[in-house]
Amino acid sequence: MKDNKKTDIRCRAIIVYQDKILVVKHSEKSGFYALPGGHLEWGENVKDCMIREIIEELGVKPELGRLLVVKNFIDKNNEQSIEFYFEVINSADYLDIEKLGGTHKYELFDICWIGKNDSREIKPSQIQTDLNNGTFFSDVVRFL
Repeated sequence: MKDNKKTDIRCRAIIVYQDKILVVKHSEKSGFYALPGGHLEWGENVKDCMIREIIEELGVKPELGRLLVVKNFIDKNNEQSIEFYFEVINSADYLDIEKLGGTHKYELFDICWIGKNDSREIKPSQIQTDLNNGTFFSDVVRFL
């Protein structure tokens, strides 16, 4: 085992309103959209991380619902990544995207709502599949 192996932990928000999901794009050159969220800080609880990241990016305090998904993968930098996807139940508070923006809005190129069968790519791709099928919300945590 190499000593330089690293694990990165992130928290992401699933904000759905009337069959649309709120997504962000981090740069103009990026070919895809992602769920809002970010990196866990040392010693931070994952729920506290989720709340902090959404306030920083979008400027609205999320009301967290259930943990819906845990994703574990090796990223492009050969680091192990673990992501926790939380339901946000106050999704109507995020409808006016022109008013969204916290202290870290500068990290985002675009914020938008994407509906079913939209041609814009969302990563991970399972998010678009779940949106199209209406299968975000279940009684069990899913592992990707």
